[in-house]
Amino acid sequence: MVRIRLRRTGLRNQPSYRIVAADKESPRDGRFLENLGFYNPRTEPSTIEVNEERVFHWLDNGAQPSESVTQIFNSVGVLDRYKKFKDGESMDSLLEEAKTFFESRQVDPKTRMEAPKAK
Repeated sequence: MVRIRLRRTGLRNQPSYRIVAADKESPRDGRFLENLGFYNPRTEPSTIEVNEERVFHWLDNGAQPSESVTQIFNSVGVLDRYKKFKDGESMDSLLEEAKTFFESRQVDPKTRMEAPKAK
């Protein structure tokens, strides 16, 4: 079974994630089938980039998103657009809608600094 899930990247205490399609049995940072986007929770607001055309392809072929990926997809409207795609709306109009949504998001590319921990 194929899962759409997060793959951790980045330095220690500075995580960022890739959204990948991977076999359910493969380890978190192990082999994957395709890179579908990335997610950086350390920016304000979170940086999310998704290749929706490929996500729709994997969802059509039976891939299941993990709980965390489902939350990310809901926050940017990917699952709503997938429902419209299943109802018969054209892929071009949905991709244009996604493009305008992502362009309207104001994301600061600098990651936020966390307060130093008291010893």
